[in-house]
Amino acid sequence: MTKMRVLVTGGAGYVASQMLPAFRERYDLVLVDVTDTDRDGNEVDGVVKADLIDPDRSRYESLFENVDAVVHLGYRQRSGEAIDHFFHEKQNVEMAYNVLRTAYDSGVRRVAMASSNHAADWYEHALIHRRKMEMLDPYALPLSDNFYGWSKAAYEHMGFLFACGFPSSQDLAGREHHTSGLRPGRRMGVVMVRIGAPRELALGSYEGAPANFKRDLGAYVSPRDITQLFAKAIETPNIDNEHGIPWQVVYGISNNTRAFWSLVNARRVLGYEPEDDAEIKFAEDVARFKQSAGGAIASGRVGLPPGTGL
Repeated sequence: MTKMRVLVTGGAGYVASQMLPAFRERYDLVLVDVTDTDRDGNEVDGVVKADLIDPDRSRYESLFENVDAVVHLGYRQRSGEAIDHFFHEKQNVEMAYNVLRTAYDSGVRRVAMASSNHAADWYEHALIHRRKMEMLDPYALPLSDNFYGWSKAAYEHMGFLFACGFPSSQDLAGREHHTSGLRPGRRMGVVMVRIGAPRELALGSYEGAPANFKRDLGAYVSPRDITQLFAKAIETPNIDNEHGIPWQVVYGISNNTRAFWSLVNARRVLGYEPEDDAEIKFAEDVARFKQSAGGAIASGRVGLPPGTGL
């Protein structure tokens, strides 16, 4: 059986490192990044160096040839004051466009893109931790209170455009798309994965911060679960939403007891079956933290102890 040919951007990055062991066995990979070394300085085998922020797509479009699916993990780190993060995040939005556009022009069938829980983090900050909301659906209007989340919400909407397809000038002249409900032109499947907390929860980093520990117990995603989710995102044959558009937004978390983001469409559409639960995986740390916090991390998902602010 011929392996799928999958291009992974950010191929030398942290999230990619969690998926590459399984992906190398499962797919014929094309790895792309601005560097060929990981955060520890180790060379990552097979990485092709390319700057996908470059608006001249001819410099890297050959990498997309004969590719079945793209997993976009590439990201440029921001720095400076929060109010100035727009300028870095604007470049990340431009990179997302370049990836989607080059994939679309190259005939790629599916793109799975790393969005983030921060695309809708206003709900978490303002409502969930104050117990005014219990569970956030992935199709709630994406609202963020920072430019990082803004950029991820922009990814999601831009992915929807490519999933809708782009009519030709002839189609536009005939105005066929005004009456058919679905406009003509190739529609590329797009899955936006709102990644939660893809890291091991080191107990020592939560000293004096019970709310943060509880939050991350709900947001955690294990390496094998994030690998499964992205694999299903690019392999599931039909990802049409209820309107017939091949576009989904899913949360990237494990099967966590304290989860406050819904996995309903990840399970129903993609067949995602997460295997891990942070409450079980870190059970010993949870027990120790309960004791040291004097009950501040007692039963419940996220809610804060009485009188505690965000």
